[in-house]
Formats: sequence, C-alpha cells, structure tokens
Amino acid sequence: MNKSLPKLIRVTTVPISLDKLLEGQLHFLSSYFEIVGVSSPPQDLLQKIERREGVVVKAVRMQRGISPLKDLISLWKLIRLFRKEKPQIVHSITPKAGLLSMLAARITGVPFRLHTFTGLIFPSQTGAKQKVLIATDRLLCRCATHIYPEGQGVRQDLINYNITKKPLKILANGNVNGIDTSHFDPLLYDDNSKNELRETLGISNEDFVFIFVGRLVSDKGINELVQAFQNLKLKGGISEQNAKLLLVGPLETELDPLHEETLEAIASNAAIISVGYQEDVRPYLAVSDALAFPSYREGFPNVVMQAGAMGLPAIVSDINGCNEIIIPNKNGIIIPPKNTKALQNAMQELMQNENLYQQLKSNARNLITTRYERQKVWEALLEEYRGLGVRG
Repeated sequence: MNKSLPKLIRVTTVPISLDKLLEGQLHFLSSYFEIVGVSSPPQDLLQKIERREGVVVKAVRMQRGISPLKDLISLWKLIRLFRKEKPQIVHSITPKAGLLSMLAARITGVPFRLHTFTGLIFPSQTGAKQKVLIATDRLLCRCATHIYPEGQGVRQDLINYNITKKPLKILANGNVNGIDTSHFDPLLYDDNSKNELRETLGISNEDFVFIFVGRLVSDKGINELVQAFQNLKLKGGISEQNAKLLLVGPLETELDPLHEETLEAIASNAAIISVGYQEDVRPYLAVSDALAFPSYREGFPNVVMQAGAMGLPAIVSDINGCNEIIIPNKNGIIIPPKNTKALQNAMQELMQNENLYQQLKSNARNLITTRYERQKVWEALLEEYRGLGVRG
C-alpha cells in the first residue's frame, strides 16, 4: 500500500458485491490509488478480498432493506471512517451503500462522490414503497457529485423517473467490471472434462441443456422457466427426454420465494438438475447449450456476458442490460418478461432450428470480447478518475 497516492474508497452494501462485482478491479486501481474497500461483515470474506486484491478492506455493517435505526448507525460509522481516512474519492455501488456513503461523504466534505447505479429497484415497485425508493435515490443523487448508470436502460429509467438532473455517463459499453474473456473461455474445457461432468450430472451427449445461473427466486423468472421447460412440445424426432434444465445458484426461501409447484417440479423432475451455488460456474456453462435468463429486472447482468464469453446463445427478458448485451438474431433471443409461452417458444426454437442455433452460437463469444473485455472497462474507469483531476 502506497500512502503517497491519492485515496479512493469503494463501498458496497454486502461483501459478495465487493468480492464478485469488483473482482480484480481494486488490485488494478491500487497501482494508481491507495484503495480502501468497505462493506458489511463477515470478516473472513473481507479478509479474503484483502488478500486477493492487495488492498485494505474495512467492515461497516449495512442492511439491504429499509431499517431506519440500523441505517443511522451505519451512517455514523461511515462518517467516522471517512473523517479518519480523508479520501479524495468515495465511489459506491449497490443501493443502500450508495445512499449511506454518499450522505456520509457529503457530510465529511469528500470532494468527489461517485455512485454507479446497477439494478434499479423502484421501477418494479408500486405505491408507497416505490415513492420511498424514488425519494432515497433522489437524495443519493443530490449528495453525489457524479452519477454513472451501468447501461442505457438504467440511464433511461433515471431520466424517466426524474431521479436527477445531473449528467449521466456510461463508462465503456456498460457494466461495472467487464468480463475476463481469458478466464471465461470455452477452450479451457476439453471433451474429457466435459464428459466427466455430464456423467456426474446425468446428462447425455444427445441432451440439449438449458442453463440458468443466479439466485433461485421469483423475480429471476424461475417460476416461468420451470413451467416453460415442463411445457416443451418438441417435434422433428426430438423428444422431451432430450432436454435438460440445469439450475446453478442458491435457493433463497425467505425473500421472494418460488411458488410451491415450482419447488415440487425442481425436486421431482429428473430432467431438472439443481446444483446449488457454485464458486466456479464455467464448467457448468461448458456442458450447456444455451442460457435461459428470464429475469424481471437487472442492471447489467454478468451471467449473460459470462455465458456469451463461453460461446452460449441466450434467451433473455426484454429488460435493462439484457437487451443491450443480446442482439436479436445475432447472439440470442429476447422475450417479454413474465411470459411463459414466449419463453417456451424460444426454447423450442433453439432446439429445433439448427441453422438459427448455430448462427447465434457462432456470434456469441465475439460479441462479448469486442464490447465487454475487462481490461477496457478498468482503463475507462481509471481515465474517468483521472479526469476528475485526481492523479495517481
């Protein structure tokens, strides 16, 4: 750590965001800035990030949901931290970290207060909850000096809901961290390793495998995905037994749980394979044929870029981020959100239309490597910081 460099504090609400969303980025920036990462416990995960990135990471507990008393405590701890550290820049991502750290940074006189909006919550809400969320995002923007939407869809929502009049700049082609396309590369997996995993999972070489990666909750479209998969009516000599649905991600039962019939189908249908959370999703993408990602809302989903880098076409909802990464009839299919029939039709089309499938597959990786390579995103961010007049 070089204390002669200007100080930059990066803040996320929960440590998995610091760990996954900014992986490698803090290490890259540490050549130009003295970096301090801030997020909630657990301490062991924060220490893991410290070791990997070679930066200091401090714990400040923050609640993802609305919790006025706990939020005030978190705000006070951030104020104390910023007064002690005296950063030139505070840059936050994720909603609660943004609100609290932008307030604390303004109170403590941090000159450059940056926030990146990833997924927006309020467009999918109604009534009093939506009004509260809009009010808090407007307050966040009043406290920030610079606002960065992760993509064009997020930018347009900020404009449509009159969240801020400040300039809204998208860095590079969008996304907070880009994709390491040397890491997400299908050539890293040979036939032997893929066949071993297929055998373990009960997948044959004749199976067409749809994969979903993410949290297994309702607003990721899992209810529709499972229903569409079970409704597949395949023709041309292809039977239902040739289709598999591979679910990679944790089942969350407290917030936004799946429907009971969906849970029963996952448990009882032998063609639906649920493997839970996986530290490395690449082997599972390598044995799959297409990504099915019918989420209701996103900012700029990493998994769609990861799947594309691994050479997979994607079926995605017509929502922020997804409809920027996927170009219809180039690298995937875009469907209306919450539409089981459209999802079913798209899945059938990929299985039955070999020419279309091969066309989408042939474009998938190139459309990621040319637009979202990680190093280009990092360099664009560094240039933005330097443009503030803060030199490392």
